Amino acid sequence: MNRNASPSFLEFFAGGGMARIGLGERWTCAFANDFDAVKAQTYRANFADAGSSQGEGHFHAGDVFALTADQIPSADLAWASSPCQDFSLAGARAGLAGGKSSAFFGFWTLMKAMSAQDRAPPVIVIENVVGLLTSHHGDDFTALCGALSEEGYRFGAIEIDASAFVPQSRPRVFVVATRLPAVELEGSSAFHTRAVREAAARLPDDLKERWIWWGVPSPPARNTDLAVVLEPDDAVAWNPQDRTEALLALMADSHREAVELRIKSGERAVGAVFRRMRGGDQRAEVRFDGLAGCLRTPRGGSSRQTLLVIENGQVRSRLVTPREGARLMGLPDSYRLPRSQTAGLQVIGDGVAVPAVRWLAESLLEPLLDSKTASLAAE
Repeated sequence: MNRNASPSFLEFFAGGGMARIGLGERWTCAFANDFDAVKAQTYRANFADAGSSQGEGHFHAGDVFALTADQIPSADLAWASSPCQDFSLAGARAGLAGGKSSAFFGFWTLMKAMSAQDRAPPVIVIENVVGLLTSHHGDDFTALCGALSEEGYRFGAIEIDASAFVPQSRPRVFVVATRLPAVELEGSSAFHTRAVREAAARLPDDLKERWIWWGVPSPPARNTDLAVVLEPDDAVAWNPQDRTEALLALMADSHREAVELRIKSGERAVGAVFRRMRGGDQRAEVRFDGLAGCLRTPRGGSSRQTLLVIENGQVRSRLVTPREGARLMGLPDSYRLPRSQTAGLQVIGDGVAVPAVRWLAESLLEPLLDSKTASLAAE
């Protein structure tokens, strides 16, 4: 890829287009797809070239299984953030056979058909929750690697936590597969977490030979915390005090002590609270490390994240707003969210952190496509 050229990409399960934003303006989206009507509307609202609801433009709203390879243009990269519920620890862990994560096979059918037409993307990125590495004792990840290998790809995985870039704990695995030369991009990386190393070790020998240890460097230290992304206190709705007291009552002793310490300090402190089931009992757990917990879609009792703000001895609580959630995903304030709070949180909770995608593009994807340009120039 010439540095002045515009690499093209396909964005499957595009959601609100966060992978597109992360790749950056130098990249051209040749095709995008999502089944969800709210996400499709949000995508079109943010990208002028996406087209209208009548279908003009590069965005296609509908089931990935209904697409054919002839509808998909050739591109340098295919990005797939397939539904993750069946891989998540919060889900049923049904794996690739699960109803939602099986959407991956709709995507992969298209990739195989494009390969048969001799125009498969030379680079593929599959982004998902870290549970992909261990689902069904690693069998799902082995199946994924086997599918990539059968189509001539070498592959590797890295685990990036969005907390390296934004004040949100959001670990995700990125499987990067390629048919291009990659020797110069191999090496050690802090993103080769224990989960990645163990997943690679479980692979059969023939797939281990196809594995690439992507040498993605660590980014500079993050210099923002949760408090920075929050709306002004007078611009948000706070919970009634009895609801805050009920939340505090759900805390185990260690968490309540952490709150009391900050009350006594008299200084302003911001904490993120999740409700979880512990030993059959509902608990509220608070963290004051400057990070939000992983944002989720507004489904289920533990999905909505609460903020706890302590100042001048007073404790207040409220829900994270969609705009704050967007900032925690690295989105600019110019990003257009749905009017409904539930819809906004749905789009945000299913997305990929924008700065993580940008770092992956700068550190790996763009240099990898540079190798393609160099090879063509040498022929």
